[in-house]
Amino acid sequence: MKKVEVVKSSEVEIKPFILNNFIQNKEMHGSMKKVSKKELKQIADVLGLSYDDTQIIFSKKLLNEYLK
Repeated sequence: MKKVEVVKSSEVEIKPFILNNFIQNKEMHGSMKKVSKKELKQIADVLGLSYDDTQIIFSKKLLNEYLK
């Protein structure tokens, strides 16, 4: 059984519910940076994936459009 602490109403702090405090800022989407070919090559190397320049260029264009 849980213990319950009884307090007076004057001891309770009341704060207004502000919905924006619980919503992720939309500015975050605008602050996303573009992906570079160098970063994609590093990620592919870390994951052990084989690639060529056409695949890297395609991936870069695709990811940058997705981030817009």
